[in-house]
Amino acid sequence: MPVLVTGGSGHLGANLVRRLLDEGEAVRVLARRGSNNEALRGLDVEWVWGDLRDLAAVQSAVRGAERIYHAAAKVSSAEGQHQEIYGCNVVGTRHLLRAALEHGVRRVVVTGSFSAVGHLPDRPADESVPVNPFENLLPYQRSKVAVEHECLKAVADGLDVVIATSCAILGPHDHKPSRMGQLLLDFARGRLRAYIPGGFEFVAARDIVEGHRLAMDKGATGQKYIFSSGFCTVDDLMAICERVTGRRRPRLRLPAPLMAGIAGVVNACVMRFAPDAEPRFTPGAVRILRMGRRADLTKARAALGYKPSPVEDAVREAYDDFVRRGLLAGRVAG
Repeated sequence: MPVLVTGGSGHLGANLVRRLLDEGEAVRVLARRGSNNEALRGLDVEWVWGDLRDLAAVQSAVRGAERIYHAAAKVSSAEGQHQEIYGCNVVGTRHLLRAALEHGVRRVVVTGSFSAVGHLPDRPADESVPVNPFENLLPYQRSKVAVEHECLKAVADGLDVVIATSCAILGPHDHKPSRMGQLLLDFARGRLRAYIPGGFEFVAARDIVEGHRLAMDKGATGQKYIFSSGFCTVDDLMAICERVTGRRRPRLRLPAPLMAGIAGVVNACVMRFAPDAEPRFTPGAVRILRMGRRADLTKARAALGYKPSPVEDAVREAYDDFVRRGLLAGRVAG
């Protein structure tokens, strides 16, 4: 019986599909025809075309599947696109879990987000820390909290669901590319003009894939597990990019409050004149970097045997993959 992967052409999905194929699994992918599906070109997968917001298409994709990895999501740090984010993330998840319950799927692993974990300013946060609903939350954050509620509702109805919580992913097969992938491309091409202080939890593509496999094989029903490779300040990340690419970091290290002001002005203009676009630095992205959120991985380590790999290895793998695909010429000498 096939394993269904949603979001298979995304950064996580493309790495997960390859891992499953290497393990000898028959893989079915739910994808949209109008999307960029280059990440899976040439792979031996069964394609089902459709949109998660279309219940009939989801029913068709789920029918006959034994297990499901639900990695599809509309990822955004912008303030707009509320309905698009809600439809893709919340309604889409509801459709998938409903279909899984009706068709007797054995287990569903849903990709969660670290943004749906609460923030503790004085220590790392674990899975038990709730998000404060009265904070200034991004639409994406609200949607991922709602996704977890959909998962728990499905568990109450009798479906076996586990949540694999991802941090910012770094690694190969990033075809769209992700925000972090684009940052690395800009850095390597000498187009990154400035950066700001701050920090976040990053996860190697290989580690978040391993986390999903551990969640599928060992996770407890209704539980969520955070997977990260490590916390990096932006300065740490710039140093890693210097070592990997051979280029120097931008000279401008802008104060975060200044960047927040600039991002606010840019975001207001974008929302008015190009509401479907997303600026590189949004007010939400700057705010999250300034928070310096850290993750406590105790639960994933103890319950699942999770062992993260170094962040620098993930950056190097991402860079080498961009070079292999001809998007970068190679390391700058000297």
